[in-house]
Amino acid sequence: MKLAYNVKDKPKFGQLLIFAFQQLLAILAATIAVPAIVGNGMSQSAALFGAGVGTLVYLLFTKFKSPVFLGSSFAFLGSMAAAFAGGVSASLGYLGLIIGAAMAGLVYVIIALIVKVAGVKWIDKLMPAAVIGPTVAIIGLSLSGNAIANAFGLSSPSMAYDPIASSTVYHISLKSGLNFLCAMVTFFVVVLCSVFGKKMAKLIPFIIGIIAGYLVATAITVIGITSGNETLKIIDFSMFKNMQWYPDFTFVTAFKGNYKFGDAGSMGAYIGTIALAYIPVAFVVFAEHIADHKNLSSIIETNLLEEPGLHRTLLGDGVGSMVGAFFGGCPNTTYGESVGCVAITGNASVVTILTTSILAIIASFFAPFVTLLATIPTCVMGGVCITLYGFIAVSGLKMIQKVDLEQNNNLFVVSAILIAGVGGMVMTFGAKNIKLTAIAGALILGIITNLVLNRKKKDAE
Repeated sequence: MKLAYNVKDKPKFGQLLIFAFQQLLAILAATIAVPAIVGNGMSQSAALFGAGVGTLVYLLFTKFKSPVFLGSSFAFLGSMAAAFAGGVSASLGYLGLIIGAAMAGLVYVIIALIVKVAGVKWIDKLMPAAVIGPTVAIIGLSLSGNAIANAFGLSSPSMAYDPIASSTVYHISLKSGLNFLCAMVTFFVVVLCSVFGKKMAKLIPFIIGIIAGYLVATAITVIGITSGNETLKIIDFSMFKNMQWYPDFTFVTAFKGNYKFGDAGSMGAYIGTIALAYIPVAFVVFAEHIADHKNLSSIIETNLLEEPGLHRTLLGDGVGSMVGAFFGGCPNTTYGESVGCVAITGNASVVTILTTSILAIIASFFAPFVTLLATIPTCVMGGVCITLYGFIAVSGLKMIQKVDLEQNNNLFVVSAILIAGVGGMVMTFGAKNIKLTAIAGALILGIITNLVLNRKKKDAE
């Protein structure tokens, strides 16, 4: 696609701030959702700070050549819960979060060293377009349920599960209908600005769309407040009553103590639990790391696995994740929302990502600003995510266009990945601390299928 701003381009200062704010909006909901889901007093402001610092680290390692933002990773939700849970007589709480993130980051460092020595050609052989294309598509499709649930004002599709129908069903009530109305206003404003907008409107469709959806939601909420009708209160303005005025950094809480050491055996078991909870997930996220960077490479028309190099992106992601968890408790990962924002707006300027990371760090200290962003209704972000996740899915499908699907060896590889991913092939091992996501499972199945079907492929082909 034709980019309005390429990787090395520098927008004017005023425009740069607007573009950075748009990126921040794209990644905000997911970044602050992770600490909210894990609970245990985790700070959303600290998670935002950690994401900003983690992104700065990533940009440094990648020599400012890869325009993507790092945010809190949902893949480590179970890992973080395990770190807090501990054992009967041993638990390190917040310090456990830091130790676990260090273990996961170390996996990235080790893989990066292997890639540095062995090169990346084996990656292309292991994951050609027939494998990576449908995997990227699955990244978007696997999130589609969340986007639709958000559009109806729900945090996840599971909240709409109908036991009678044995499936997810969105029953239209006054509240869900109004939420969906706000989502559709946001969605259509975003797509209309992207398609028919002129100059600046085409570059900031998400900001315009979110503002439009927020205004509609505000009008409905005001009617609800004045009439005393709770159903109409789409925006929760009560968040301003309990604002967190400064980031509660993880390392500060960790070093305050409150540990349960127990005996050597129980502490060893606790550390082993953390290792089993974090390390396997790091390998899963590694697979998604490659898919994200392959997708981003196709957008900016530069192979990031070769320049700045997969070893650098891995180091940036791994070390950035460790640093992010040190401050915010949440291991970070490259965000598909950020990649989608780059693709839809045509703004691949790495300076925009740099400014976004600085903005995230500064914003984390301004409670009213963070709270205002947190009041953006779930339904409004749902309208935005329909476009973001959809664009990721389509990006993967575009990669498949380069694959000759008349050949059964390619056809079965693509179909296996799509079915496994869309079918939700999620697996857990052991005490359910080790989780293989549908994306990782589909990718592994695709790699194996590709190796089996193409093991005798001629060099000329």
